Amino acid sequence: MLADFLIPVHREGWRFIGIFAGATLVAALFVAPLFWPLLLLSLWSVYFFRDPPRLTPQREGLFVAPADGLVRSVAPAVPPPELGLGPAPMTRISIFLSVFDVHINRIPADAEVEIVGYHPGKFLSAANEKASDENERMAVGLRLPDGRRAALVQIAGLVARRIVCELKPGQRVRAGERYGLIRFGSRTDVYLPAGVQPLVHPGQRMVGGETVVADMSVSDRRPRPAVEL
Repeated sequence: MLADFLIPVHREGWRFIGIFAGATLVAALFVAPLFWPLLLLSLWSVYFFRDPPRLTPQREGLFVAPADGLVRSVAPAVPPPELGLGPAPMTRISIFLSVFDVHINRIPADAEVEIVGYHPGKFLSAANEKASDENERMAVGLRLPDGRRAALVQIAGLVARRIVCELKPGQRVRAGERYGLIRFGSRTDVYLPAGVQPLVHPGQRMVGGETVVADMSVSDRRPRPAVEL
């Protein structure tokens, strides 16, 4: 039962938690009116950087959500040019993460990392459709066991100014494995392999590492219309 209340905190968060906690202590000693706002900020920082365990479905061929959040759109889109995946559109599922969502990013399927590419850019609201193309991002190209290719893109938002990606080219990864996070409020795009039909819709909430977004064992090569929230 204790484990239900003691959720781990990602190591990236301890610096911020320490800063806010220190400021709260100083306020308690010297600036009493600021104590309660800073205490709430300290507690929120612990909440933001929480890293709850997840149970990833183990059946071969499943593609799971790379992040918690709300699906904003499911539509064909050309993957980021830095990944070298060509000009052909792939089905892109865009997940918006509010400041109240878990911000840990997870691998959607067993794969090998082919390329990791950083692209500097703007800091538009992550809910904006233009954010995928214009915002600062970290893109990851994946080679699946059957040779098909997929992609993950971490996108900074209006408040988020720091993307953490722990992947390197040539690294082998497993579905559900943690690979990074974005501070504070952001967007994660996942590009499905060619011919794979998405199983999610705009407005649906995702649980990173658990929600199944596609079944790669079932192909549907018919063109699908773009759907946005």
